[in-house]
Amino acid sequence: MSVNVTAHSTSPARRAGPFQRTISFIGADNLSLMFALLVLIFLITVVSGWFGMSGGDKFFSWQNVMNSLAQAIVVVGLLAIGETVVIIAGALDISVGSIASIGSVVSASVLVGVGTVGSLGILPAGNVVIAVAAGIAAGMIAGLVNGFIVTTLRVNPIIATLGTLAAFGGIAFLLAPEGKPIGVLTQPEFTWLAQGRFLTDAAIPPLGGANWTGVPVLTVILIIVAIIGHILMTYTDFGRAIYAIGGNATAARLAGINLTRVRVLMYVFSGAIAGLAGVLLTSRTTSGNPVNGTGLELQAITAVFLGGAATAGGRGTIFGTFLAVILVGVLNNGMNLLGFNTFIQRVALGLLLIAAVAISQWRQARAEQARTRIADES
Repeated sequence: MSVNVTAHSTSPARRAGPFQRTISFIGADNLSLMFALLVLIFLITVVSGWFGMSGGDKFFSWQNVMNSLAQAIVVVGLLAIGETVVIIAGALDISVGSIASIGSVVSASVLVGVGTVGSLGILPAGNVVIAVAAGIAAGMIAGLVNGFIVTTLRVNPIIATLGTLAAFGGIAFLLAPEGKPIGVLTQPEFTWLAQGRFLTDAAIPPLGGANWTGVPVLTVILIIVAIIGHILMTYTDFGRAIYAIGGNATAARLAGINLTRVRVLMYVFSGAIAGLAGVLLTSRTTSGNPVNGTGLELQAITAVFLGGAATAGGRGTIFGTFLAVILVGVLNNGMNLLGFNTFIQRVALGLLLIAAVAISQWRQARAEQARTRIADES
């Protein structure tokens, strides 16, 4: 009796090289965003000059990079970070702009001691920390309302937050004295949040003919919040629950995840960041204005989808959103430098949102086709 033995040689798997590891760490979607950003900068700084447009040569200057671009993306970036958490869970929060308006008015009201909240005398006026905390707390309360409507009343998130977009916008006017802005120009410690700089004495050479102006406090705040958001979504049970709910809510519930609690918390988180964005808007504009956050939700949602989030949920990263915010900021900044009016910028932003969602849908379709093919082969 003979036995045939087939020997299978085994060899250790090849370790990925530094380039492959870098690509894997950054992600293919984020690499495409970086490439798009480089192309956009090239169009603004070089191609625009071929068509006789002026202003693109000012893009690479400390005056523009640190004074215009770095500060302009902060508020939208914060709103987009909170929006990312909600969209990954398969929901949407259209009310973040109005929540920012509430945070703006409440922080100014508490700081100065006027308006509906400030005139109550419950919180001491003139305290920057308390004013900032009040603005964030107002955002959290608004987020809690959104969470209650979506989870307890079982209203579709789009309809629910569309309704609160209008309601919160009206509340912002009711909280302001006779609906008028509350000035904080006489509060230098508060306005420092928007006007302050770090590392102003650093030995940095001029760029584009402009001297180094330091790193804006606003930019540092955005980076810190982005890092916190990344850690929250990557290394905590809350973040994993958000991805699980967005991927398959039924499976997440069967796995023991409390859907109601997680969904309420995600809206509270989004509201808290929107409240902080409102506080910074007050500091930057030196007034708590009921219209401070109007229209910002469109830019925030655009950035999230552009950053790789899926419309059905379960996909997206804070890092991708951060890159997309920079891309949207460069687009707006470049169009300002080249002299395009606001209406053209709004058209470009709307087209960018449509393109981002279309790309997201295309990616989902490809992934579904790949899963179907694998299932058929097995």
